[in-house]
Amino acid sequence: MSTLHRLPDRNEDRSRHAGTYRAAHAEETSSPAPGAVSGGRLAATAIAGAIAMAVAMGFGRFSYTPILPAMMADAGLSPADAGLIASANFVGYLAGAVLAAYGWAHGHERRIGIAALGATTLLLAAMGLTSSVLVYSLIRFLAGLASAFAMIFVSGIVLGHGLRAKSEHVPSVHFGGVGFGIALSSLCVWAAPLAGVAGLAASQADWFTGALVALAGTVLVAVLLPGSHHAGKGAEREAPLAWTRPLSVVTLTYGFFGFGYVITATFLVAMARDASGGHSVEFLAWLITGVTAALSIYLWRFAVPRLGLAGVYAAGLLVEAAGLVLTVSLPSPYAPLVGGLMLGATFMMVTAYGLQIGRQLAPESPRRALALMTAAFGIGQIIGPLVAGWLAERTGSFALPTLVAAVVLFGCGGVVVLEMRRIRAALGR
Repeated sequence: MSTLHRLPDRNEDRSRHAGTYRAAHAEETSSPAPGAVSGGRLAATAIAGAIAMAVAMGFGRFSYTPILPAMMADAGLSPADAGLIASANFVGYLAGAVLAAYGWAHGHERRIGIAALGATTLLLAAMGLTSSVLVYSLIRFLAGLASAFAMIFVSGIVLGHGLRAKSEHVPSVHFGGVGFGIALSSLCVWAAPLAGVAGLAASQADWFTGALVALAGTVLVAVLLPGSHHAGKGAEREAPLAWTRPLSVVTLTYGFFGFGYVITATFLVAMARDASGGHSVEFLAWLITGVTAALSIYLWRFAVPRLGLAGVYAAGLLVEAAGLVLTVSLPSPYAPLVGGLMLGATFMMVTAYGLQIGRQLAPESPRRALALMTAAFGIGQIIGPLVAGWLAERTGSFALPTLVAAVVLFGCGGVVVLEMRRIRAALGR
């Protein structure tokens, strides 16, 4: 079975009606797809994708979470300030996703993806050079733009090569890089104060350390990442996206998922500090999030044969909602640790499976589907931190915004369950 349970195309669907699924599967694996790369080259491609996701997402986007408590102390930021800065990042991510939906980058995906990683490195370093909320917000906006470009263009290359090679492991390795980056960023934040760099505030040391790691990762990606399969070949551009009811439902719930998950993803470590968990609990909460995120896609694939892609997507939404409730109902120090575990076990899996479903529901325009789903996700992420920061500042706690996020995710899971039959029919399962 494929790691993301690759769905059959129309030819496979006809084969399944003519015989058994096993026969069709054996037929498709016996003859390599045109343009398939060698095993060693494919492994290098998957590793390049994982490193790119670690840099762009694990550091470029999510390292803000473990660094936030030190930033709030060093720069005197309020929860509302922190939410505003986080939302600026998500506005940039949304802008990047919308821009990527157009055809201007056709044939230049590799160049743009690597440039976006280089920009991420510079912007990480820039965060350590200011204490202004306005400047922080501008930097995080640009970082969000760079993250979206890296996510969409590098993912298009890596997943495209994996799909043509009918690989079972490329998607899980690629998206698992996000969790690896989160875990590594947690280690960097934990270790940076130990370096005792003279004259640097804790948050400055954290940002500069992240920039150095991102620089090393960018160099590795530049060495390992192949070009897009259609670069320089004059391939036809994608067709306009056709909105069906299943695609609309998945895109809508994916956007609300962005709202629900981001509240904990942004404020988890700050919640651990508010609960007086100490530096060790803050570190462990985010480390657990990263490790479980890195493993989640691989582990959830075992549920795909029983539940199907849409079923696993719905289950992830519901499990994450339950985790949010536990995050505010368990005593300290267990609440942030369990919250990190449940967040890591679901958010990257829901992201990966959601995008996989979107690509399969729009076979003639997969990159447009990927970009517009990412845009919907970005809108949810913009609203989430603003609402959470506003509610936290007025209630003195992150409990209420976390429960609001849980209600939203429960609603999303319920909608997908209600539409399950239509979605499965559109997917061919």
